[in-house]
Amino acid sequence: MTALSTAPPSTRYRWVVLVLCWAAFTMTSVDRATWGPAAGSVGDDLGVAVAGLGVFATAYYIGYVISNLIGGFVADWIGARLTVGASILLSGGFMLAFGEVDSHALGLLFQACIGLCAGAEVGGGVKLITSWFPAHRRGFAMGVFMTATSLGLVVANAVVPRLIESHSWRTSYHLFGVTSIVIGLCCLALLRPGPLTVARPETGGRPNLRPLLGNRGLLLLALAGFGALWGTYGFITWSNLLMVKGVGIDPVRAGTVVVIFGAVAVFSKPLVGLVGDTLGLSRRRQCIAILAAFVACLIAFSFATTATQFLWIAPFLGITAYIYSPVMMAMIPTLSGPELAGTASGGVNAFWQLGSTIVPAVVGLVFGATGSFQLVFLVLAAGPLLAIVPMYFIRGADRREAAGTATARPGDNPLILATPGKA
Repeated sequence: MTALSTAPPSTRYRWVVLVLCWAAFTMTSVDRATWGPAAGSVGDDLGVAVAGLGVFATAYYIGYVISNLIGGFVADWIGARLTVGASILLSGGFMLAFGEVDSHALGLLFQACIGLCAGAEVGGGVKLITSWFPAHRRGFAMGVFMTATSLGLVVANAVVPRLIESHSWRTSYHLFGVTSIVIGLCCLALLRPGPLTVARPETGGRPNLRPLLGNRGLLLLALAGFGALWGTYGFITWSNLLMVKGVGIDPVRAGTVVVIFGAVAVFSKPLVGLVGDTLGLSRRRQCIAILAAFVACLIAFSFATTATQFLWIAPFLGITAYIYSPVMMAMIPTLSGPELAGTASGGVNAFWQLGSTIVPAVVGLVFGATGSFQLVFLVLAAGPLLAIVPMYFIRGADRREAAGTATARPGDNPLILATPGKA
């Protein structure tokens, strides 16, 4: 029988754990986003043509998806503290190494290695947060955690161009590499499993993944996230260029629209989690409402024709395009149970990333064939629209959230209802 720690939940140290997990996730996001503003300078320095620069990003994402798949499993097996610490520590080391490359082949290798290390942090971070925050308080924690992806994009685009202008692209990789290593060492020293941690059986061994293979709720959630990220990352990748080429908006105004789109996510992600936790809202229903609003905003954006209209729609689109992610992420441990939270989070997130990987190519083909700005955004809206369907059929999460909230009293372990045989 699965054993659970009976120690009372901490009221303070869990915030230290959350901050460290968030800092590690933020730095892996910064490391990932650094390539965008640095790519041109890297190409000039290494003699890589513009058409070949995309291969570097592809190498990173191949490693990133693989590490998402295996990183959560490693967190469940050897421990989330070691997984998170090693993930950010090693990715920082390869950032430093990439800052020293002088050949195309070596650069591709180190980009793949950065991705292969960085993605493991996601499953480990979710595993730790699950062990410190009971289900009815997990929405806010996941909201804070998920701001990392948006903040990483903002930090990289704010810092890297200035470092390139004053020093070189290598300086940015050195700076972020050293910062990542320092955070990794802090994680290894200070992170520890929480009082809601599922105790490993005395027999030890690898986690039993069979309960996940037939988990219908996780499969439906993976499909929903795929469609949602289809809309979000399709917009991130193409919106700037499409506003300039498809509508004739000034590049500076188009960039402002994208900045507003991304900036609103930094505060909206924890806010949606806090509201959901405070009001005891069903996360499944929250997601359905958010996805419907996301579809409406994408359709409205497709009909805009002036910079002013785009600027008015951008904050609403940015909110709806991001706030589903912490709500969905908070659902994963509820559906999987705490023992396999790391494996489930890594696997589901890896499937979600396929949406962000495929959609840029599809959008490019659609716009190249039709030249229609409106049609492209209708194609993007199809992703979150279809995502509503699997979300509608995820029923178990509502019951488990209600049970966990109803039984949560000071000193109780609300995750006991989510253990095998009890959920």
